Amino acid sequence: MTLQRETARPRGVVRLGPGVALPVRRAQLVVGAGVLLLLVVASAATLSMGRLGIPLADLPSAVMGGADGKDAFVIERLRGPRLVVAIGTGAALGLSGALFQSVTRNPLGSPDVIGLASGAGAGAAVVALMMPGGVPVPLGALAGATAAMVLVYVSTGSGFRNPGRLVVAGIGVAAMATAFTQYVVYAVERDKATVLTAYVNGSLAARSWDDAGTIGVVLLVAMPLALLIGRRVEIGEMGDELADALGAEPQRTRVCAVVLSIVLSAGAVTVAGPIAFISLTAPQIARRLTRGTGAHLTLAALTGALLLVLADLAAQQSPVDDSLPVGIWTMAIGGVYLGWLLTREWRRGSL
Repeated sequence: MTLQRETARPRGVVRLGPGVALPVRRAQLVVGAGVLLLLVVASAATLSMGRLGIPLADLPSAVMGGADGKDAFVIERLRGPRLVVAIGTGAALGLSGALFQSVTRNPLGSPDVIGLASGAGAGAAVVALMMPGGVPVPLGALAGATAAMVLVYVSTGSGFRNPGRLVVAGIGVAAMATAFTQYVVYAVERDKATVLTAYVNGSLAARSWDDAGTIGVVLLVAMPLALLIGRRVEIGEMGDELADALGAEPQRTRVCAVVLSIVLSAGAVTVAGPIAFISLTAPQIARRLTRGTGAHLTLAALTGALLLVLADLAAQQSPVDDSLPVGIWTMAIGGVYLGWLLTREWRRGSL
C-alpha cells in the first residue's frame, strides 16, 4: 500500500493493489492512526485490568494463541469475544451514524432517532417476556427493528428519499415503540422483566464468538459498499442540485446510504442490544478531530469502536457496580456530548 501526493491539493491516494485507488486527506491519516493507537491501548487495558486480567508481559503470546489456564479462559470465553464484539459493534454504529448524518445533513441525526433502537427494544420485550425460551432475544430485536423501519418507510410516503419526513416519522415510531415496550414490561411479572433490563439498555456481557462472527459478517458486507458510495455521499452534502449536476445521483445515493445505515445498526442491535449515542457522537467527534467536511466514514467507524471499548472498560472496572450494562455508560457519554453540542449551537445562534 503506497501513499502518493496529488499536486497542489492536501490529499493523497492510498493504492490497494493495481486497480483500486482511494483519495484520502493527510489529516485523516494522522488522526486515524492516532485513534487506532488509542483503540489498541484500550483493548490491551480491557484484557489486562482487574482481578482476572492477563499481565501485559503475557498479553502478546496470549492473543496469538499461546495462553493456557486462566489466561486461556479470559481470552477464549470471558473477555476476548466481548472485546471483539465491542470493536465490531462500535465500528458498525459509528459508520451507520456517519452515513445517516451525512445524507440528512443533520448533526443531531442518527439511526436511533428514526426508531430503530426503540423498535429493537419492543421486539426484544415481546420475545423475552411473552415467549420466554421460544425465540432468541436477539432475533426478536432484529424483527422489531425491521418492523420499525418498514413502518417508517411507509409513513413517510416517499420511502427514505426525504430526510425531513424520515426524521419526523422516525420520532413518531420511536415513541410508539417505547410506549409498547413499557406496556409489555408493566403487563408481565416484575421478576420476568429483569431478564430484559440489560438487553434493552444495551449489553456486551456474555458475548460469544458467534456474536463476533455475526457483526463481522455485517461489517464485511456493508463497509465496502459504504466506502464505494462514500464520495457520492460527500458530494450530496453540497445540495441535491449540485450533486445531480456532478453525477452523484443524490436520491439514489441517499436511499442506498440509509439502507446501509439501517443494516449496520440492525447488526449491532442483534448482537448487543440498542446501545445509544455511539452512532450520534462518533461521526461528530471524527469531523471535529479532522476539522474538515465530509462523512469521514472510516474514521467514524474507528471512533465508534474506541468509544464503545472505553465505555465497556468503564463498565467492567467500575468501582460502584461492575454489572451495569454498557448502554448506560454510553448514555452518560452521549448525554454530556449532546449537552455540550446543544450549548455550542445555541451560542453560535444556530438554534
